[in-house]
Amino acid sequence: NINFELYKVFYEVANQKSISKGAEKLMISQPAVTQSIHTLENELGGKLFIRTPKGVTLTNEGLVLYNYIKEGMNYFINGTNKFSSLKNLETGVLNIGSTTTISESYLIPCLKEFHNKYPNVDINIINDLTDNLVRGLRNGSLDIIITAIPNNDIKDIDYSVITELNDIFVGGNKYKNKNFDSINDLLKEDIILQKQPSFTRTNFDLFLKGNNLECNPKIEVVSHGLLTKLAINDFGIALLTKEYIKEKLNNELFQIDVNMKIPKRKLGYAIKSNSIPSFTAKKFIEILKK
Repeated sequence: NINFELYKVFYEVANQKSISKGAEKLMISQPAVTQSIHTLENELGGKLFIRTPKGVTLTNEGLVLYNYIKEGMNYFINGTNKFSSLKNLETGVLNIGSTTTISESYLIPCLKEFHNKYPNVDINIINDLTDNLVRGLRNGSLDIIITAIPNNDIKDIDYSVITELNDIFVGGNKYKNKNFDSINDLLKEDIILQKQPSFTRTNFDLFLKGNNLECNPKIEVVSHGLLTKLAINDFGIALLTKEYIKEKLNNELFQIDVNMKIPKRKLGYAIKSNSIPSFTAKKFIEILKK
């Protein structure tokens, strides 16, 4: 139950071998230092210093205590310096979670800017299903996840919107100049879609249900990248995210306009509710917001 401030006073006086110099170092008065030493000696039940004409020296018992206190103070100082390094991003780790598609199609420029600004911070990227990434946030293995924002609220996860995403129908050269009068006509073609539980598929299924439409996909795949390649190679009409394929549009892929548009989705970042983001996560969020 001894006040740790008393140990700090003891440590400085022992270092300086002088009550006056210890007081100067601590920026408190000499009587306050003397009183602290007497209080600590009373609490411990023994003498710590011997007064000399030149100042003070440690008793044998005081020397034993000092060696332990010195080690503890070094830990405090090193811990403070380490904290400062983490705060200034001179070191540290950024643990990010996202799907493979988001990592490849969206995150690279943000990661590049972060790495250029903070080259000494290690970046750990986990690609997985969104449900698994949310679990990573909850157990603390991830600082932040980049994800399509779900329609339903998740109580212990805070989502913030970065941008909007547009899902469009596209095809390869086979569909370059092909038009459809209605979405019903388009859905009669060979349709290739991402499997559940992708947000793209969930959003599309809700769209179909809300408009009393049916779609029996010819091919279903997990990967947005594979879906893109299948469309380029004329396996059918694919539902793809426009922002992820913009470099291929009007080159390898061609947008197919119909009389109804798929509702926009929102891309954002998520952190655990009621928690303070790490220093690395805070700086990465600043870049994402730009």
